[in-house]
Amino acid sequence: MKLGMIALATLALTLGSAISPAPAEANGCLKGALIGGVAGHYAGHHAILGAIGGCLVGRHLANEKDKQNAAAAAQGEQAPQAAAPAHNGY
Repeated sequence: MKLGMIALATLALTLGSAISPAPAEANGCLKGALIGGVAGHYAGHHAILGAIGGCLVGRHLANEKDKQNAAAAAQGEQAPQAAAPAHNGY
């Protein structure tokens, strides 16, 4: 019975991902879910809750990193790079 449910769930997830119209933007979610799931499993057999929490945290951190990269790129475009100081032979 349990094997049948696992096979059915695997089939549903496979078909669901195969017919999805657009690729998902899962920046940080997969890595966070993996780490959170393992941590949740070892912290009291709450792997599902750990995976959900890890996905949320990973996604948040990825969004913050994207914002920082965009701000750094905008800052680099506004201020031209100063020329390197001349080497005086020291």
